Amino acid sequence: MIANSLKLNDSKTDIIHFSSRFSRSLSDPPLIRFTDDVITPSNEARDLGVILDSKLTTSKRVNALCRNASFGIYKIGRIRHPLDQQTPELLVHAFITSRIDSCNGILYGLPDSGISKLQCMQNSAARLVTCVRGRIQMKPVLRGLHWLPVRQRIESKVLLLTYKSLHNMAPSYISELIHIYTAPRQLRSSDELLLATPSLRSVITTTYGDRSFSAAAPRLWNALPSSL
Repeated sequence: MIANSLKLNDSKTDIIHFSSRFSRSLSDPPLIRFTDDVITPSNEARDLGVILDSKLTTSKRVNALCRNASFGIYKIGRIRHPLDQQTPELLVHAFITSRIDSCNGILYGLPDSGISKLQCMQNSAARLVTCVRGRIQMKPVLRGLHWLPVRQRIESKVLLLTYKSLHNMAPSYISELIHIYTAPRQLRSSDELLLATPSLRSVITTTYGDRSFSAAAPRLWNALPSSL
């Protein structure tokens, strides 16, 4: 970097060490020395606007999404009264839904505690658009707005990426993670485009392995109705 007259930007450089929360190793990752600069590993880092933590719990990501969504709902709510239903719906899609859907594939396999936080934000946005008050079931309201619940939105993103991978519309490093299932003998389902499910040994762990694209894509894709 010195030969090319370049300098490390400390404010934009982060190093993070990912490890399982079940790991027995308690030693901290070492410091990284780069020319005259020393970089200290951090517990979280931002990549493409997504906050990643060292244990891959995505809790920081969920909290940031809920905080931004709450602020957006508050700001839209202040001007909601003179507007028709279509205008606040456009605002919600622009400032709330788009952020929840951004890179939401990494939230697959998230526990119900994390999904429920995002679902509350979506329910609040739906109440804001439809002016619904009181304690009512939100599923009919979301269905009337043609909004998928948060968990289904995450699964649909994984399925969309799977479809693109099977039709050479995704990067090769993603397409190589899934493989078409080949039956050892002729079966009734041989004509269906099914994906091979990785073995438990290749998945490594249930907590982290089941959330990977190589494990999630076959599970969701094979569960689709054959009519699709």
